[in-house]
Amino acid sequence: MNKIKIQKFYIVGISVRTTNENGQASQDIERLWERFWNEDIKSQIPNKINDETYAVYTDYESDFTGNYTTIIGLPVNSLVDIPDNFVRITIETDEYQKFVSKGKMPEAVVNTWLEIWADKELNSRRAYRADFTVHGKKYNHGNNAEVQTYLSIKN
Repeated sequence: MNKIKIQKFYIVGISVRTTNENGQASQDIERLWERFWNEDIKSQIPNKINDETYAVYTDYESDFTGNYTTIIGLPVNSLVDIPDNFVRITIETDEYQKFVSKGKMPEAVVNTWLEIWADKELNSRRAYRADFTVHGKKYNHGNNAEVQTYLSIKN
């Protein structure tokens, strides 16, 4: 298990409330990504630390089978002066299990989530506070792309 501690940080972006039931999340999250790129949300976020894009999964109703919120945004150094049309979230210091998706995107990330959801032992250790994926510099490397996924786990 690749367990690491991540210190508190902030994300600002756009969000959708969704569920994995009947494939709803794949439709909702795809539309959220389209909006993120089509409206050039990245350039509108103030106080950004870098251009790594985060997809945060939080506000779980229960576990991955219930409703949850997805936020797509960027890490920022301050939550001051954030425009009203953006959501903000504080990712508290926590223990995480890290996964790396490699290959063509977004299929590689989808496959990682399918593996996570199928692992009953892993899901029993999940804290369901805030999970996230980091789409960094290697995201656009075609068949060699990489995305890191972090799951909050029980201490």
